[in-house]
Amino acid sequence: MANLLSLKRRIKAALNVSKTTKAMQMIATSKLKKAQDAALSARPYVEKLTQISQNLTAKLENKNIHPYMRVSSEKNKTLLVAISPDKGLCGGLITNLTRELLNFDPENKNNVFLTIGKKIETPAANLNKPILASFKFGTTLPTFDMVFPILNIIDDHFLNKKVNSVKILSTNFISVFSQRPNIKNILPIEFPKEETSTFTIFEPSAEELLPNILKHYLEMTIYQNLLESFASEQAARMVAMQNATDNAMEIVEELQLLYNKGRQEKITNEILDIGGASNTQYE
Repeated sequence: MANLLSLKRRIKAALNVSKTTKAMQMIATSKLKKAQDAALSARPYVEKLTQISQNLTAKLENKNIHPYMRVSSEKNKTLLVAISPDKGLCGGLITNLTRELLNFDPENKNNVFLTIGKKIETPAANLNKPILASFKFGTTLPTFDMVFPILNIIDDHFLNKKVNSVKILSTNFISVFSQRPNIKNILPIEFPKEETSTFTIFEPSAEELLPNILKHYLEMTIYQNLLESFASEQAARMVAMQNATDNAMEIVEELQLLYNKGRQEKITNEILDIGGASNTQYE
C-alpha cells in the first residue's frame, strides 16, 4: 500500500513538472517568432551598411583614417563584451558561452570585461579581472536604446586608448536547433581589402560621412549581436523545455505502468485471500 502511494505521488509530481515545462515551452515559442524575424531581418541591413562603410573607407587615404580604425600596439589589452541570458533552462547555451569565455586569452591579465546578462556575470567575476559594467539582458526583445550605454563605455576605453581592441562574445542564431557562440572583433574596425567594381558617388564628401557611418555601423553591430543572442536563447529554451516535457511524460508512463501492476497484484492477492478464507470455512 505504501509503495502504491509513493508511486502515485511520483506520478503527480512528474505531471506537475510536465505542465511547467510545457508552459515554458509555449512562452519561448511565442517569443521566438518575433525574435527570429527581428534577427534575420536586421542581417541584410547590417550587410549593406558594411558594404557602404567599406566603399567609403576605400576612398580615403591613411592620413584621414577614423579613430575607430586605428590599430594600436601600445597595450595588449582587450575589452570583451559578453552577452548571455538573464535566466537559465536553455539547454547547453550558457555552458557553451561560459566555455568560450574561459578559453578567451586566459594568460592575459590586462583584459577587462563588460557583461550583459546575469548568467555570464558570475563566470566573468571568477576570472579575477576587472568588470567595467554589468547590464541586464532582459526577457523581452532588445531595444535599440540598450546600445547607447554600452557604446559609451566602449568609446571611453577605446578612443582614450585604455584598451587597444574590443571584442564581443555572443551566440550566433543559425536555426531553431542550432546556436553557436563565437567571439568577434568589433574595434578596431577592419574591412576586407577587396576591389569594388561599383562606382559610388558620396554626397557630402567621404570625409564628412565617415564618422557618422562608422558610428552607426558600430551601433548596428552591437544591436545585431543582441538580437542574435535573444533569438538563440528563445530557440534553445523552447527545444530544452520540449525535451524536458517529453522526458517527464515518459517517466509518467513508466510509473503508471508500475502503479497498475502493483494495483493489479494487490487486487489478485485480495481475491486469493477471500478464496482461501471461503475454502477454509466450508472445510
